[in-house]
Amino acid sequence: MRVLLCDDEPLILATLSEDIRDAGHEVELVSDGDAALAGVRGGDFDCVVTDLAMPGADGVKVLAAARDQHMDAVMMTGHGSISTAVEAMRAGAFDFMEKPFPGDRLIRVLDLISEKRRAVAPGNIQDPSGRRGLAGVVGGASEKYRLMLDLARRAAASDATLLLVGESGTGKEVLASAIHKESARGGRAFVPVSCGAIAPGLLDDELFGHERGAFTDARNVRIGRFEEAEGGTLFLDDIDDMRLDTQVKLLRVLQEREIRRIGGSKSLRVDIRIIAASKADLDRRADDGQFRSDLLYRLQVIRLDIPPLRERREDIPALLTHFIAKHAAAPIPALSMETLAAVAAYDWPGNVRQLENAVCRSLAMGNGSAGISATDLVPSDDRAEGELGDLTLSGAVRKAERDHIEKVLAACGGNRSQAARILGISRKSLWEKMRLLKIDGDGGR
Repeated sequence: MRVLLCDDEPLILATLSEDIRDAGHEVELVSDGDAALAGVRGGDFDCVVTDLAMPGADGVKVLAAARDQHMDAVMMTGHGSISTAVEAMRAGAFDFMEKPFPGDRLIRVLDLISEKRRAVAPGNIQDPSGRRGLAGVVGGASEKYRLMLDLARRAAASDATLLLVGESGTGKEVLASAIHKESARGGRAFVPVSCGAIAPGLLDDELFGHERGAFTDARNVRIGRFEEAEGGTLFLDDIDDMRLDTQVKLLRVLQEREIRRIGGSKSLRVDIRIIAASKADLDRRADDGQFRSDLLYRLQVIRLDIPPLRERREDIPALLTHFIAKHAAAPIPALSMETLAAVAAYDWPGNVRQLENAVCRSLAMGNGSAGISATDLVPSDDRAEGELGDLTLSGAVRKAERDHIEKVLAACGGNRSQAARILGISRKSLWEKMRLLKIDGDGGR
């Protein structure tokens, strides 16, 4: 990778340039902002590492020029602050470093940038047209989904950290598993962890493990999920549910590639790839102080936005036939064009998961013996239920389930964690049921 290094301190230029060359990168040195701008606009570099305050143009202008050239940038400063770091990131910096810092930290950042650039570069996959699929992933008739899969295949060719963003039920874990299988780590473990399904106070122990005697019931050493995923991929689902204190620890793992078990006195090196997934807008959560901005930048080295099913209706026929073939006993039930049209017209608020559940429910009720109709699959529209409501068996089950969840939520004062424990389901499952059944946070519809 070709690096442009800009700083007005000769000692910094000399020491950092030596570290960059030793790491196998080419580097060119400039000592003022105007020279940096000229180098960036020349377009001959992959990355610029620039000081914030220097003679001529300042680092922010260099960042803006690098962004215009689709070039990665790292900002350095001797006058760091949180506000300055956030401003630099929003201006397009890949990372922000406060002087003094060890040279190996910069090299780790450059390695991440290099991984990202290799992952998204044309030619990294045999068939960039999108005709080759990912194992276990159905779809691609929709242009939006096909473009996402193109990037997913390229990302699989690298070891870069990934962030998958999409509504619940869009298939984030299926996609993460497919990327893992396609990668060089495909022969090693794929370890999924749902951050929303584990009580917040227990997530640290789940991820990091503990030493014997770390707390009252710690009678033996427990290996955490980071160590279970050694050599493979750790998938952190619903990372938007992760507490801030755990986010700090995850950030350290991403930076240092080391963990420490609870109660442990030494750090352990881990060789893993991390794929995270979120159902929420993490940029907004970061702005609200609910998610760390520095962790977000580390997670989305490559970001994949998975469209909801209503935005990729062209893929519904393939998904529907796939799920019927997967779950139905022979002979495979027939589907009419009218059924396909009705299923494709429905919005599917629960996305691919809801569609698969509808197929399973229909088959379990014996509705597929003479073919599956639209009424077997598509939930009744509340506007068409009339005064008596939905009189079908499935409608009655939905109403009973909704009424019971509302009753428990009301008894718990709207506390979802407590309600989930009483109902015997995870907090994530409760959240999904509330959304599908149109129950608000206070127990009302």
